Amino acid sequence: MPRISIEPGRAIVGPAGVTLYRVGVQKDVQVDGPSGQTLSRRYVAVDGGMSDNARGVLYDADYSAVLAGRKVTGNHVLSRIVGKHCESGDIVVRDVYLPTTTARDDLLAVPATGAYCHSLSSNYNLLARPAVVAVKDGASRVLIRRETEEQMLRRDTGFAAQD
Repeated sequence: MPRISIEPGRAIVGPAGVTLYRVGVQKDVQVDGPSGQTLSRRYVAVDGGMSDNARGVLYDADYSAVLAGRKVTGNHVLSRIVGKHCESGDIVVRDVYLPTTTARDDLLAVPATGAYCHSLSSNYNLLARPAVVAVKDGASRVLIRRETEEQMLRRDTGFAAQD
């Protein structure tokens, strides 16, 4: 008798999660294309990264992204979304076409980040972990509060003078 099993985290929770990032600085660079031609790639830094989604650096997970919060028309440019950790593996989305009008403080939505992103999150580089929010029918509810810097640093006992 065949047996079918699923992993609820990836099958149910994964597709249901969306991570929102705020765009920071951007930089256009020239890179070698697959056939030797030179391509332009835009690096888009966001306010998160491998501390809130370690699946890219750990498992080579592949994500996409879209500009959220405003309607977009016009041209798009090959982009790489990178985190704020200054690590070579801190890539949120390896290759995606984003609007050329993407600007600082825009919101980027990265879908299918529900499975394991929060449970794998860390305080790498002393960043506080983000909130987890449920949204249904236009209403939102915080499921897990954003971690504050005070909460994160509360574990630090400091350096006491030794007598």
